[in-house]
Amino acid sequence: MTAPRVLDLFSCAGGAGKGYEDAGFAVDGCDIADRPRYPFPYHRGDALDYLDRLITTGEIERYTLAHASPPCQAKNTLTVGTNASQGWGGTHEDLVAPTRELLDRSGLPYVIEQPNGKAEIRKDLTLCGEMFGLGVLRHRNFELGRFGVMQPAHPKHRGYVRGWRHGVYRDGPYVAAYGDGGGKATVPEMQHAMGITWTDVHDELTEAIPPAYTQWIGTTFLTVRQEVFA
Repeated sequence: MTAPRVLDLFSCAGGAGKGYEDAGFAVDGCDIADRPRYPFPYHRGDALDYLDRLITTGEIERYTLAHASPPCQAKNTLTVGTNASQGWGGTHEDLVAPTRELLDRSGLPYVIEQPNGKAEIRKDLTLCGEMFGLGVLRHRNFELGRFGVMQPAHPKHRGYVRGWRHGVYRDGPYVAAYGDGGGKATVPEMQHAMGITWTDVHDELTEAIPPAYTQWIGTTFLTVRQEVFA
């Protein structure tokens, strides 16, 4: 039987894609940057242009599900909080709305992922590393189109994220998989904490979704789909 296929848009290094593969999907990625460590078939180019072309040509029909992680720097917590208060950072483009518009046109069930912050997505699902026994918290919100899942229980965090914050150092069971210095995680620590082994590029790891998140989403989606068509 042919495996269901997921289109992994704004794919970065493949954290989301790996989770979908673990759930039983074949994966095709698309990212505007060169991603030589991406572990699946991959198109380099603008994700929205590529999605529009797939819709126009009808090639979108080979997919069962679409996942999109559009750039989030415009409204993530760090940008709208600390960076904004200090006058740091530049102008960032918010691609959530045009991504949703095209995904609606595609006719596919879809997932849009964003970090905690002010990104304008429905928070149909929120996942945390503690739900999967990971060494990061890395809360992520997901808007789900044309399907739904039950929100799993959010376990109490077991302690602090290790590192310096506001001049105070705290130890804890989680590592900070972002930035440099101040007790932030090393590359090997990030790899271990998130279950990502195929890239050792610092910037790719700091942007990555732990594969456990999309493995859970993909497995749940396939279970719901099977029940609907049973």
